[in-house]
Amino acid sequence: MTTMESLIGLVNRIQRACTVLGDYGGGTGDNAFNSLWEALPTVAVVGGQSSGKSSVLESIVGRDFLPRGSGIVTRRPLVLQLHKTEEGTEEYAEFLHLPKRQFTDFALVRKEIQDETDRITGKSKQISPVPIHLSIFSPNVVNLTLVDLPGLTKVAVEGQPETIVEDIESMVRTYVDKPNCIILAISPANQDIATSDAIKLAKEVDPTGERTFGVLTKLDLMDKGTNALDVLEGRSYRLQHPWVGIVNRSQADINRNADMMLARRKERDYFDTSPDYGHLASKMGSEYLAKLLSKHLESVIRSRIPSILSLINKSIDELERELDKMGRPVAVDAGAQLYTILEMCRAFDKVFKEHLDGGRPGGDRIYGVFDNQLPAALKKLPFDRHLSLQSVKRIVSEADGYQPHLIAPEQGYRRLIEGALGYFRGPAEASVDAVHFVLKELVRKSIAETQDLKRFPSLQAELAAAANTSLEKFREESKKSVIRLVEMESAYLTAEFFRKLPQEMERPAITNSKNQTAASPSPATQDQYGEGHFRRIASNVSAYVSMVSDTLRNTIPKACVYCQVRQAKLALLNYFYSQISKREGKQLGELLDEDPALMGRRLECAQRLELYKKARDEIDAVAWVR
Repeated sequence: MTTMESLIGLVNRIQRACTVLGDYGGGTGDNAFNSLWEALPTVAVVGGQSSGKSSVLESIVGRDFLPRGSGIVTRRPLVLQLHKTEEGTEEYAEFLHLPKRQFTDFALVRKEIQDETDRITGKSKQISPVPIHLSIFSPNVVNLTLVDLPGLTKVAVEGQPETIVEDIESMVRTYVDKPNCIILAISPANQDIATSDAIKLAKEVDPTGERTFGVLTKLDLMDKGTNALDVLEGRSYRLQHPWVGIVNRSQADINRNADMMLARRKERDYFDTSPDYGHLASKMGSEYLAKLLSKHLESVIRSRIPSILSLINKSIDELERELDKMGRPVAVDAGAQLYTILEMCRAFDKVFKEHLDGGRPGGDRIYGVFDNQLPAALKKLPFDRHLSLQSVKRIVSEADGYQPHLIAPEQGYRRLIEGALGYFRGPAEASVDAVHFVLKELVRKSIAETQDLKRFPSLQAELAAAANTSLEKFREESKKSVIRLVEMESAYLTAEFFRKLPQEMERPAITNSKNQTAASPSPATQDQYGEGHFRRIASNVSAYVSMVSDTLRNTIPKACVYCQVRQAKLALLNYFYSQISKREGKQLGELLDEDPALMGRRLECAQRLELYKKARDEIDAVAWVR
């Protein structure tokens, strides 16, 4: 195989692989693949209805395989990829929608094109932009990708929508507008070239003619005494590339399924013996057209190799990043599976600690519990009601029993303080619950942010359940600790605090011997059981409770952090590790059951990556050889 054939064949294989893996043209393909597909040159066959497009394609292929009939026959684009094989190998065809079936009977290829068209458009004269992809492998073809498009028309016939003319032109333009598209403009020789639909459209989208190849069909059907030399020699309408004349098979040959190789020989004989075209015989015919297109494709491909390689290298980098992001396939042996699980646990634990320590957001919410929620809850405690004058009188009186206190109601003080300290249990437990909620939320976020874990839903669920079980255990320990702090305050009151308080009652003044009269009772004695007395008790108790509140405001966070946050950092996954150590190979494998969609996506990426790397290597091997 020549360098040219190798290069064009490589591009053809890339286009085919892009079609298979990227589902090009179906609306669901990979953008990178579609971009690569469109970066590679293709040949779009454009012409009016009954201009001979099908005959030209069949002549290039050397096989009778296209549906025929009157009116609009091609109702969907046909992406035809020709792959040259070694001499002596059998010809066969493959459809993208039937990837495992090889057609060696080309009459069945024709039928399948018709059936596949009807599946989308129905048995009507409707058209569809959804392409049919057909590959033909033969030693009798050159490496090419051709797109057969519906024939341009001027009026809608019965059974067609009124917009059919615009719809077909719009469909054709989606292909020929692309700068990498080579336009094969088919015009019948027995019609005035000035009325050619194909040339008119080509001139609009390719005004310089750089991408247009003119093909003149039906030369043998021109009126006697006339010829198409003015067109073929570029006098009627000049193109940058030479016009090529084609002699199609006659209807009689088509009807009796005449051999295509025989038709090619008859075409060569026609030009060799023609008095009008004999001097152009070497540059006429379907075989010459195929070689001309192939040679032009080589020059186009060579000029675009740098941009194609750049696109391929960019796609390789993107695919490798995506594969790294998705993770490599999981090993099947238990040891490797356990190692994989533990690695993901370490990754999760790292993310979780980053949330707590400030590397990621979330840990600050725990500080918010201590700095905002706890102080606010302490301020809302109903001490005013508990230490109201009426409540103090009742509690102190009940504590004194039948004998009223003489100086300071110690039992009354104790009961008032113990009753007030009991209110601290609520905020203490609420702080523990609030920290627990934040830790649970950070576990959920950390699992979601651990990239490797996204592959394994079962492992995510198991890890979350085990982590939450540990957090529940830490919460219970934390609640015991903060309640113990409150109970310790109730168990032993700070005596020094009360010793510093002013005496409840002042002792009566004692006069000297010269002054015989004793001092009158002090106001404190007179108010011993008055409202002022009970207000002082309430004030003293309130001051003590405030002191305890300040203490608990500092110690409750310490207990929560020690029992919950610190333990979560040190031992969050200990329970999970103890459970996972009991698992056997099959059970470990169940934890690593990847999402099927992700497995499919990884396989696609791996296939695409392999294609790109192979394409890069092959282009490097043949592109610069002359």
